Amino acid sequence: MNTRTHSRTLSLALLSLLQFLIAIDVTVVNVALPAIGDRFDAGPATLSWVVTGYTLVGGGLLLLGGRLTDLLGRRRMFLLGAALFALASLAAGLAPNLETLVAARFAQGAGEALASPAAMSLIALLYPGPEERAKALGIWGAISASGLVVGVLLSGATVQLLDWRWIFGINVPVVAVVLLATPALVRPDEPRRGPRRLDLPGAALLTAGPLLLVFGVLRHSAPAVAAGCVVLGAFVLVERRTKSPLVPLSFFTHRTRAVANAATVPLSAGLSTTFFLATLYLQDVLELTPVQAGLAYLPFCAALLLAVSAVGRVIQALGTAYASVAGLLLTAAGLGWLARLPDRGSLWVDVLPGMTAVAAGMGIGLIALQNAALSDVTEADAGTASGVQRSVDQLGGSLGLAVLVGGTFGATSQVAEFRAAFAWAALAVLVAAVAVALAGRRT
Repeated sequence: MNTRTHSRTLSLALLSLLQFLIAIDVTVVNVALPAIGDRFDAGPATLSWVVTGYTLVGGGLLLLGGRLTDLLGRRRMFLLGAALFALASLAAGLAPNLETLVAARFAQGAGEALASPAAMSLIALLYPGPEERAKALGIWGAISASGLVVGVLLSGATVQLLDWRWIFGINVPVVAVVLLATPALVRPDEPRRGPRRLDLPGAALLTAGPLLLVFGVLRHSAPAVAAGCVVLGAFVLVERRTKSPLVPLSFFTHRTRAVANAATVPLSAGLSTTFFLATLYLQDVLELTPVQAGLAYLPFCAALLLAVSAVGRVIQALGTAYASVAGLLLTAAGLGWLARLPDRGSLWVDVLPGMTAVAAGMGIGLIALQNAALSDVTEADAGTASGVQRSVDQLGGSLGLAVLVGGTFGATSQVAEFRAAFAWAALAVLVAAVAVALAGRRT
């Protein structure tokens, strides 16, 4: 291994480490939700803010994070985002009430919004070729998927043996390692020339709009939903008129990028729905302990890791578009299986087959779509492209979860609500698969 390859490998490992922590925070929170609900006397709709608050703020600010990455430097933004993520994790672990916990999750999302597009754009520039980039993103995804494994196991054991507050504390020492190692492994940012205007109104609108939509859906408030739509419409107008938009609307004239980002929305919504509702089903319906619920996710995580390890070969064999379709169809099949959950089901027959199919579909589909979303990026727009992709991933997951939970809860029984949410999620992912297939035939 030559010096350049060794340096790139170490840089990739370091950049993946923070994503590992972000993945931990996704699953560690989901498995701990029943315990957090008991501590703060909160139901499913209210508890969903612990998940969606993080992803909504992160998703809303990711475009700003991507823009800041291009303007102010990738290493600088990666370090700043990592530090904010660590401080917010500490605040979440010490939260005295649900409101403080949700606020800390908002801050965690802001930290990710700075660090994640910086890391992703650094990877895109370190590995400019499509095949080597797919391999690098596969490694990045594999390390992230490992975080899902650690998250579910850590959460179950921590909640049952210690306290749910400890699930956030693990972030602090690991981020400290990232902060110390980054200056040695990631090259300094090059001087930036030209104007450094920021579209702060656009960032505020893109964050406020989804928050209003989720609030309106979960509270069944038509005025809040309408306000959210108006705010998002205002965001489009601002982006059209400002001299320095978060993302130029012409960015979406690139067909491959546009279709990939659009298809990411239902795919991410399907994953969020699976984690949230499957956790409640395992503990509330099947009456598993937190440790047992964590262990029940191991087949899911194993399938995800296997899919991620194979995604480079799948893309090479099928091409990016049809690899994306394969992942979407697998995910839709898994969601469809979960849409038939019985009132008193079996873990091995009724839950795990659907969960593992979703995992395999996500491992292939999401990375293939990420690769497509970074098509033809340059030094000038790598951060923006990464920010867009991460933003639609985050917002798709949080908005999808809010719509599916808020729109279906109120059925005749809790399990009937689960079935309805999974069925709608399966349909949305299936539609996305058809759209990607049609777009692939035209290119």
